[in-house]
Amino acid sequence: MFQFAPIGVVHSCFREKFGIPRQPGLVSAARATLELLPPYNQPAAVRGLEGFSHLWLLFVFHGVPAGRWRATVRPPRLGGNRRLGVFATRSTFRPNPIGLSAVKLDHIAVRQGQVVLHLVGVDLLDGTPVLDIKPYLPYADRIVGAAGGFASEAPETGLVVEFDPVASEFCAAWPGDADLRELISQILRQDPRPAYERASPLPQLHGMKLYDLDVRWETRGRVAYVTEILEREPDKVSLAKP
Repeated sequence: MFQFAPIGVVHSCFREKFGIPRQPGLVSAARATLELLPPYNQPAAVRGLEGFSHLWLLFVFHGVPAGRWRATVRPPRLGGNRRLGVFATRSTFRPNPIGLSAVKLDHIAVRQGQVVLHLVGVDLLDGTPVLDIKPYLPYADRIVGAAGGFASEAPETGLVVEFDPVASEFCAAWPGDADLRELISQILRQDPRPAYERASPLPQLHGMKLYDLDVRWETRGRVAYVTEILEREPDKVSLAKP
């Protein structure tokens, strides 16, 4: 039996699973920090890592109930209508809830003995435990001519995003480091709705937690109309803002 202790924790803009892009890199405005934990939070452990533009992160799907693995799943890319083996997908419902993401390394910050990696293009839930970091090697990790099965191409953006004037003003005045309007737009263009809802012709109301905000929008055909953005109490799991 193997046991693994996290080497770090992610502080992400995504505070719930709904709205997280289904693969890394699809939402380039999504930022996060990876805070290394003792005894791994020492500059020596990341010496030389700044020379790599991208990293592989091995992490735990901590938002999935333990023991909930499934032999077959319904990939969203297939409309949720066809079952495939779990090992032919990147579903979170795995025998061992381990995920793998390739993310961009923006920079490494060392302050007061704490090592923090600043990441771009993440698909990670806030509070995600990270098991390991490995540098992305372009000559080995990018395989020319590789087959992608049922997901050989990046998904098409599904929705046009519009903002209510008040929501637009909120984005412009928001004091955070991220471009909030662009982040919301990139997420909604990916159409985070379940496959069964996308076929409905009726207007639909949705909301997601982003940073310490509640973002609400209405889907009208192929348009996602952001109706309001509300501030809420900060989540306790978030120790720092990315």
